[in-house]
Amino acid sequence: MINEIKKINLNNWILIAMVLGFIVGMALNLFVTDTFIKDTLLVDNIFHFGGTAFINLMKMLVVPLVFCSIVVGTASIINTKKIGNITIEIIVLYLATTLIAVCLGVLISTVLQPGNGLNMAGSVYTSNITANVTLTDNLLNMIPSNPISSLANGEIIPTIIFALIVGSILSILKEETSAVRNFFTQFNKIMIKMTFIVMKLAPIGVFCLMATTFATLGIDALMPLFKFIICVILAIIIQAVIIYPILMMIFTRLSPVNFIKKYSPVLLFAFSSTSSNATIPLNLEKLSQLGISNEISSLSIPLGATINMDGNAIMQGCAIMFATQAYGMDLGLSALITIIFTAVIASVSAAGIPSAAIISMNMLFMSVGLPLDIIAIIMGIDHFLDMFRTAINVLGDAVCTIIVSFRNNALDKDIFNGKKG
Repeated sequence: MINEIKKINLNNWILIAMVLGFIVGMALNLFVTDTFIKDTLLVDNIFHFGGTAFINLMKMLVVPLVFCSIVVGTASIINTKKIGNITIEIIVLYLATTLIAVCLGVLISTVLQPGNGLNMAGSVYTSNITANVTLTDNLLNMIPSNPISSLANGEIIPTIIFALIVGSILSILKEETSAVRNFFTQFNKIMIKMTFIVMKLAPIGVFCLMATTFATLGIDALMPLFKFIICVILAIIIQAVIIYPILMMIFTRLSPVNFIKKYSPVLLFAFSSTSSNATIPLNLEKLSQLGISNEISSLSIPLGATINMDGNAIMQGCAIMFATQAYGMDLGLSALITIIFTAVIASVSAAGIPSAAIISMNMLFMSVGLPLDIIAIIMGIDHFLDMFRTAINVLGDAVCTIIVSFRNNALDKDIFNGKKG
């Protein structure tokens, strides 16, 4: 029995914690009338301590983890990848599809309003972005006038920009700064290990936050979660069956239907494995069978598995709108543009680190001053959504690779169309 319990992985423990939190919360809401037991003892003390402690641990991770991973990633990519027109084209295309994905998540969540009904407007929080701040002011606030202060205060965007600058300079100076590069590389390993340790406590945090939510709000909190799931999956489906085919038709005139028929085994593997990295070998093999040059796919697919996370971007767009609706926050155009820009950076910069989707959502929420409580609740359904996110991530890598290959005469049309083997 003990051995069977040990075999349960973290994602399943989080799911179990979510279900138990829901059951306990609903039981308290429906059947416990003693305010001392329900509110004073459990909700305001035990559950509050467990949930808040986990949230504080996640906050502790974000700034040093993001800073070190971006410094190391920027230095290594610029230094080891042969930067040329093809590489730049791949990166620009990845950023473009990520931007579309974020906007799609924001648009669908704005229409379906998943956060309405969660009624968390009474919670006290301070937002860093308000509707009456101009876009120019928000852009100026992204420039780190005091990077140490930005690091200390958890200001995510200035921290990211400073990290990009430091990483780029490390790459330019190369061996002259090997000691500094080694420091960041080793510290990044420490932060990744710390992330694994903190995430082991996620079931406790999820249970406490779920129990608190449903003990306070009751069954009314369930429908917004279902609507959030629908928003994410709907946005992913639109990205897969509308956005990607349109891009293929515009840039290549090749048949998206023909491509999907041949590529479906890769999508099924990605969906079941929930790992973009594990799908890389099969992805490369299938693209080669479709007539794609190995020279381009061997660069674009591993790079895409690292920085091209359209599924994560969609979830971030949905999550930020879900949270702002739940907390009754009205966004102006300036704030919305800033949030979209932040989400793109968060999606790209958090890729490749443990629990990338959760870490990037932490970055996004912290950048606009929203509480992280809702993220911990979303974690309970994250593994289910991760299957869809991974599939769209892998599909996006393949579509961008096809477009770049076609534009650089590195795609055999006859093989792609099945006219020759």
